[in-house]
Amino acid sequence: MRVVTGSRETINPWGIPTFDFHGPICFLMVGKNHATFGFTRGTSLTDAGGLLEGTGKNMRHVKLKDMAQVRDRNLRQLILEAAALNHKTPLTLSMRVKQAI
Repeated sequence: MRVVTGSRETINPWGIPTFDFHGPICFLMVGKNHATFGFTRGTSLTDAGGLLEGTGKNMRHVKLKDMAQVRDRNLRQLILEAAALNHKTPLTLSMRVKQAI
């Protein structure tokens, strides 16, 4: 992912493509009429652009219905904020905060 230097593409234990930076920051799922770009800690993000959808305890997502949405500055801001959150408080692959030993 070009937006977050040092991030890497991975596949989570459920076979879903994810982007990792000190743990998973977001995932990508392709549907029939849209792609879902999800954030593992979506409820902790500011979302000034009002892009996030969902009602889960932690996750939120953005439904991308055309390529122009990929370049939305609000989406970029969500990605950067999610990466900063993971950098400050890393997640494990199970999406739980790593505990200090």
